[in-house]
Amino acid sequence: MGMLRVMSRRGDDRITWDAQKVETHDPEAMAAIHEAERIFMDERKKGATAFKVEPGKTVERIDKFDRTAEQIVLVPRVVGG
Repeated sequence: MGMLRVMSRRGDDRITWDAQKVETHDPEAMAAIHEAERIFMDERKKGATAFKVEPGKTVERIDKFDRTAEQIVLVPRVVGG
């Protein structure tokens, strides 16, 4: 399973997809991955930073959506005032 987590004031919103079903072009899995990609691009345009998180590995900053990632975390731009 893959997961996109978008941090916000409310906590985090999550979109999940089954990577194996994406490979077989399952309609539900494809819709979920397309939604995750759309959200990723929208949040990056707003200045969010994206990180790929995988167990046993160092967290990696990414600039492009990775549909093979186990978990992607989007952190919105912090605005001071």
